[in-house]
Amino acid sequence: MATCIPLSRGLIAAAACVVFADASAQTATTLEKVTITGSSDPVVGVGGWGNVPLSKSPFQASVINSEQLRDLGIQRLADVTRVDPSVSDAYNAEGYWDFLTMRGFVLDNRYNFRRDGLPINAETTIALDNKERIELLKGTSGVQAGTSAPGGLANFIVKRPTDEPLRHVQLAWRQPGSVLGAVDLSQRFGDARAFGLRVNAAAERLDPYTRRTKGERQLLAVAADWRLASDTLLEAEFETSHRSQPSVPGFSLLGPNVPAPVDPRINLNNQPWTLPVVFDGNTASLRFSQRLGEGWRWTAHVATQRLKTDDRIAFPFGCLDAAANVYYPDRYCPDGTFDLYDYRSENERRRTDAFNLELQGQWHTGEVRHATNTGVLRSAVHDRFGPLAFNLTGAGNIDGSAVTGPMPALGLGIPNRDEHSTELYMRDAMRFGPRFNGWLGVRHTRLHRSASDTDYRQSFTIPWLAASFDLGADTMVYASWGRGVESAVAPALPLYTNRGQPLPALQSRQVELGVKGSTASGLWSLAWFDILRPVFADLGTCDADATCTRQADGVARHRGVEANVGARWGAWSSQGGLQALQARRQGSQTVAINGRRPTNVPALTLKLQSRYDVAAVRGLSVQAGLVAESDRSVLEDNSARIPGHARVDVAARYTQGTRAGTLTVRAGIDNLFDRRGWKESPFQFNHVYLFPLTPRTLRLSVEAAL
Repeated sequence: MATCIPLSRGLIAAAACVVFADASAQTATTLEKVTITGSSDPVVGVGGWGNVPLSKSPFQASVINSEQLRDLGIQRLADVTRVDPSVSDAYNAEGYWDFLTMRGFVLDNRYNFRRDGLPINAETTIALDNKERIELLKGTSGVQAGTSAPGGLANFIVKRPTDEPLRHVQLAWRQPGSVLGAVDLSQRFGDARAFGLRVNAAAERLDPYTRRTKGERQLLAVAADWRLASDTLLEAEFETSHRSQPSVPGFSLLGPNVPAPVDPRINLNNQPWTLPVVFDGNTASLRFSQRLGEGWRWTAHVATQRLKTDDRIAFPFGCLDAAANVYYPDRYCPDGTFDLYDYRSENERRRTDAFNLELQGQWHTGEVRHATNTGVLRSAVHDRFGPLAFNLTGAGNIDGSAVTGPMPALGLGIPNRDEHSTELYMRDAMRFGPRFNGWLGVRHTRLHRSASDTDYRQSFTIPWLAASFDLGADTMVYASWGRGVESAVAPALPLYTNRGQPLPALQSRQVELGVKGSTASGLWSLAWFDILRPVFADLGTCDADATCTRQADGVARHRGVEANVGARWGAWSSQGGLQALQARRQGSQTVAINGRRPTNVPALTLKLQSRYDVAAVRGLSVQAGLVAESDRSVLEDNSARIPGHARVDVAARYTQGTRAGTLTVRAGIDNLFDRRGWKESPFQFNHVYLFPLTPRTLRLSVEAAL
């Protein structure tokens, strides 16, 4: 699970040599990167607490590097759910953008994602070909983000020019017919090799198991740097991507019943008029770093992201059971039919701009040593939407055989949105003596949001505190407390009495206690957490105009234990984790859901990965993975559930040196025993959906390092 990264988290005794290094040691002849590759004890950049190893940080996080992505066959963000026990699916459909939950809370795609530490909008598909690693920070994210859901943050780290020349070529195939070609090239040149350039390019024909979902994607990414002086570094990068593929809607309850698992190859979006969902994205950034001496450095980092989306689908949504004269607004009819809509929202445009100015350094107050990180983050979001179609075309059925006609007439669309925020933050990692460490973090956010029907301003200050004690050179205990905040408006629909009005900012809080450490063979950690999050809900009959009010309605309380361990002995290496989660709704005016588990949240999750290096065949390793999850609730009152499931994946990797370079062949089988079942049960768009497990899938790849 964990692999390699640059960290910025807590401070701890054994890590003092990293965070509180002498200024003379930090004034090296070249500007070093805050990235560690190949380390079993990585540093996580999204934490924001300095270069502290993960084993010494007062929070839980995991890192998945590019080699792990290739070994595990991870193609998209949703695939990381096979790695970390606290991360799970949350409406992950083929051909659409990905949703994740952390510790049972769905991450907000607009606020819980970062790219090299700066905010991005994840309402798009994110290519992984040019990503060095994915960092997953778990827990309340308020000190890292002005507004965000409390589950955690995901941070994508972009590949940068390497010190040594790099020539990687990859060809991959996945059943039944997806084919990928990719190159990764890096070179330094100029006097003293001051200039660096890295190029990643990929093209893929998409042909997954689900019928009528063929598509294609391309990526071109260029990263460059210029070492202007030994203490000065200028970095620039640009990425453009395109993906076109029909998306796949979910199945649902059949009346009050959970249906038996279906053939996962069935696509309910298989009308003759079906069009692909198209994602186009351009992202660029410029970062300037200057070492000031005596352990201080300042960084200016600016980035822009521009997205264009054509969102189109034949969408199943509710049904009218004419025979029984019953309308099911959130599921399909008992006979397997449903209302089918022609949904089209074309030329959606989302733009995110961010500028971060940061100062980092070390200083002393008496016997207390400080590692301080302070700065200001300014961001602007502009979302533009045109008219959309959501028109009833007729009735579909769950075997995908019904055919209807298109209804593309456009009507009202989503209001345009603008947002500007200024965030002032300070983090101070303090060391008191040889064993005790403390952390103090605070973020003040000023927010201005406007749309066609609303305009409001809010401000809030979010604190975070932690303390740790070293039990020995390789073991520490810690405790942390922090808050997060979410801000929203009531939907701009005639149904609501407060349509378009801003809602009070709701503050979540998390308490966490943990113990973690490192051994010669790997890392381990054990943590208990308690997250309390206020919940917005729709109250009223909600069956006619002005009969519904969006307002605060109790809380969601998620308490759990998470254990992770990585070890290596001889030819064996393993990484695994377990999460036991008690998630409950409390204080709702809807009495039937109090004390109940939220929908789509498993109580128990187990993730394991093991590898064996075959001594008899040099360069050959075999690996196996297990993903096991308990049952999930389908309805808020827990009256319907889907059973738990377990899946086994196997793979092999063979590396052979040649006169020209290194050749790596990978082969894998996902869902080895072709288990059938429901993978997840999200309540999305006010509707119950069920997504099946992907069938047994063979994958092959060949990679040449020249």
